[in-house]
Amino acid sequence: MLRRRLLLQALPLIGLARFAQAAADPAAFVKEVGDQLVAVINSPGSFSDKRAQLRAIVDRHVDVEGIARFCLGRYWHRATPEQQRQYVSIFHDVLVNSITGHLGEYKGVHYTMGRVTPHDDNTVWVPTTIYRPNNPPADVQWVIASQGGDFKIEDLVVEGTSLRLTQRSDYASYLQHHNDDVGALIEAMRRLLAQQSEQKG
Repeated sequence: MLRRRLLLQALPLIGLARFAQAAADPAAFVKEVGDQLVAVINSPGSFSDKRAQLRAIVDRHVDVEGIARFCLGRYWHRATPEQQRQYVSIFHDVLVNSITGHLGEYKGVHYTMGRVTPHDDNTVWVPTTIYRPNNPPADVQWVIASQGGDFKIEDLVVEGTSLRLTQRSDYASYLQHHNDDVGALIEAMRRLLAQQSEQKG
């Protein structure tokens, strides 16, 4: 009984030790997040359940606002405070849908990790190879930055293509063809989300 009680008391400390290791080591952080993603993807839950769980992971570990501002580029400062608020909120949903669409449709996913590489922009890159059934392996670099002692995901580079740079280019192209109207971009994003919701509904 005493041994069991001591073990139960130690379990929270074990969890804290794992968290502390992940907070101090970008490779441990990526493994922690990667394991969480894989567990959700491979789970038997419904699509809506998986989406909710993936959103929680994104909220904890991804620099959503930083990526959103980066993707809007110079147009961020042209937007009103209310447009900025609406845009970040909608971008959050767009990001979750993107992750769910690319990963949530697969089961039997697993991955391997390579060696961490420091970069000049105060980030580190953690290489992984993702294996999905009936698909070729995909090389994915996780771009990680330290923020206030915590690590956050700032970008994913899939097969050499930066997801946030691609999104930034798409948004800039749209705005250039719509009189630099950030409100129009927000409405287009809102329509896209509605269409995706109908398709999944």
